[in-house]
Amino acid sequence: MQKVAAVLFALALLHTFSTKQFERLAARSPRHAGLFHLLGEVEVVFGFWAIVLIAFMTALGGRDEALAYAESRNYTEPLFVFVVMVIAASRPILRAVETTLRTLAQVLPAPTPVVSTWLSLAVVPLFGSLITEPAAMTIASLMLAPLVFQQHVPERPKYLALGALFVNVSIGGTLTSYAAPPVLMVASTWGWDSTFMLANFGWKAALVVFINATIATAALRKHLTVTHGFVDASPIPFVVTAVHIAFLAGVVMFAHHPIIFLGLFLMFLGYTQAYERHQSPLIVKEALLVGFFLAGLVLLGGMQRWWLQPIVSNLEPLALFGGALGLTAITDNAALTYLGSLIAGISDEAKYMLVAGAVAGGGLTVIANAPNPAGVSLLRRGFADETIGAGGLLLGAAGPTLLAAAAFVFL
Repeated sequence: MQKVAAVLFALALLHTFSTKQFERLAARSPRHAGLFHLLGEVEVVFGFWAIVLIAFMTALGGRDEALAYAESRNYTEPLFVFVVMVIAASRPILRAVETTLRTLAQVLPAPTPVVSTWLSLAVVPLFGSLITEPAAMTIASLMLAPLVFQQHVPERPKYLALGALFVNVSIGGTLTSYAAPPVLMVASTWGWDSTFMLANFGWKAALVVFINATIATAALRKHLTVTHGFVDASPIPFVVTAVHIAFLAGVVMFAHHPIIFLGLFLMFLGYTQAYERHQSPLIVKEALLVGFFLAGLVLLGGMQRWWLQPIVSNLEPLALFGGALGLTAITDNAALTYLGSLIAGISDEAKYMLVAGAVAGGGLTVIANAPNPAGVSLLRRGFADETIGAGGLLLGAAGPTLLAAAAFVFL
């Protein structure tokens, strides 16, 4: 069954890198366009292959074994990402962030669209250390969509901006010990608190985030134009905004307790209905697709431990950094650090190198870091064929990733 799961995982990776081909098949085959469009949705890929995995497990081991495995997985992260995406993308939250960014942009000596782009690529990812990376990814993506990810902007600078955003979110959550999924997996086991993270990772990450944002903004500068606001300009009462912020804060505070944050989410849905005139349509569909993707990754990834753990446990610190950096491109970085936390007697240097490699490589592919599917879901309409090519993302993230890797190794 492990070998079958490894083959299905490889097929899912191949499918992830081939989503543009399914969109082209949809254009050539109108009769089956709906099916090809579905298979061309990157958020559907791992959920689809997870269903295939469960079907194989049922055929080979029986219904009870398949159900036992599916129910043994921890789905807290997919549920949390779904909830935090919907709340963070609500109109009052976006309006508060937009107002703050525009105020900062107006006082800085540069055109407002340029400064707004830089702030969205630099400040919002770092803010993810407080509100968690999925929330930061959601907000940054929605702030950048009308500025950068438009059809009139050439593809190359858009992919550079996307790569910078993904890398910045991945490393921008390392200023604290609870916001980045790969850090969270080891923080309690290794005794890493937020003070440790800031001293050993955070300041280096912040430096790289500012550099990446500056380079990406410079590449986009001549394509940026004035926008007329990210959300509807009608006034929103302060109390409504404060309640939304309180819901977001509560969900973040109880991010590892699904019973609590799901209860808060249901209350949030009721509140948005009660004050519907101050809301925009919630992004429930997009968030559900992202949750489906991550849940599929949890199911498929859980069967890959047999070949991943020997690789992680048998490498020297510097080789471990390179291995984590490369493996992150084909598996979730939180899964890698979790495997590292199971290794008995791992040295402090190896611990640092494992986490550094995992977070530095978190922008290389859509599956490298849990918030990435959220960014893909919210930004893909700004690209040709409304799909984000895996090769384009890899090339766009290569430079920001190398800068992050150099900072974590040499500083």
